[in-house]
Amino acid sequence: MNPVYLHRTLRLLFVLGFVVLLLLSCFYLSKVTYPFIIGFAIAFLINPLVNFLEKKGRMPRSLAVLVSIVIIIGVFAGLITLLIAEIVSGADYLSNVVPKHLDTLINYIEEFFAAQIIPLYNQLTSLFKNLDMGQQDTIVENIKNVGSHIGTTVGAFIQNFFGKIPNIISWFPNAATVLIFSLLGTFFISKDWYRLSQIGSKLIPSRARVSGKTVFTDLKKALFGFVKAQATLISITTVIILIGLLFLRVDYAITIALITGIVDVIPYLGTGLIFVPWIIYEAIAGEMSMAIGLGVLYLIVLVQRQVMEPKILSSNIGMDPLATLVALFVGFKLIGFLGLIVGPVTLVILTTLHRANVFRDIWAYIIGKNENKA
Repeated sequence: MNPVYLHRTLRLLFVLGFVVLLLLSCFYLSKVTYPFIIGFAIAFLINPLVNFLEKKGRMPRSLAVLVSIVIIIGVFAGLITLLIAEIVSGADYLSNVVPKHLDTLINYIEEFFAAQIIPLYNQLTSLFKNLDMGQQDTIVENIKNVGSHIGTTVGAFIQNFFGKIPNIISWFPNAATVLIFSLLGTFFISKDWYRLSQIGSKLIPSRARVSGKTVFTDLKKALFGFVKAQATLISITTVIILIGLLFLRVDYAITIALITGIVDVIPYLGTGLIFVPWIIYEAIAGEMSMAIGLGVLYLIVLVQRQVMEPKILSSNIGMDPLATLVALFVGFKLIGFLGLIVGPVTLVILTTLHRANVFRDIWAYIIGKNENKA
């Protein structure tokens, strides 16, 4: 074999092996160090606030970090408190309204059984009696098999459900432990942010440091852009829903719009979790005008989300709208709803690595610099 091609093949295998080893190492290390990864992410996000308090407020770095963490926790606690207060207020309203709607639903079910199910049952009974004994035995046996299968499935589901309750209960102490270690990690990482940055700079070669700085800067810009894009989309959805509910004269429109906007965070399903059951119920209850109005509002929300999501994402994270749309679709087809988030993030990472000439440097290493110059 030509030595040149042999060396290129060996370097290619080395690069592939290094990438696979790096990914596996990151995967397994993240399983045991994820509280500190969360802490690093929080420290990264609050670093501008810490710097502001340190410089403008003339605080020691440690105190600025502590105050920033308290502010963030206070903001989240306040938002959760307001949300719970709205939910309690809405629940009190529903406790007075739901019984009336439940009576309407029960009456509808009774009328449906009386008008549809019972006549159908009588027809099936008369047809069954006209069959010979062999046919009747076959039908009875099939019904028993279906019933047995349904019973087994339901039993397995109930068993699995109750079997997972201890795991769910045991999750709370683990979540508290992770939260404590994440907050401690956030404090110490943020306090020593620049010292750790200097240590990392000394450990990384100069050429890799330049490329890494470019990658980090672009990723930071894309990350904040992605969060900003999602916040923009959720805000638009909430405003449209609020206007629509006010137009339909729905009680507690603000509460419903806020909750639906929060649910919109769930990829793809989003607002459908609220609107679809609501529309079905209004149709069953005979409120067709309300059902049609909610259906139109839901359709408007869906269309604006599908039309604006690629454009807003592309404008905030610097991606081409078509590429963003492709990333959304490919991510969804590969790993489901989570892919609607992972897809654009992966596209951002690949684009950032391309802008930092990482792929070009890897290719230059594979083919050999001297050979490439020759």
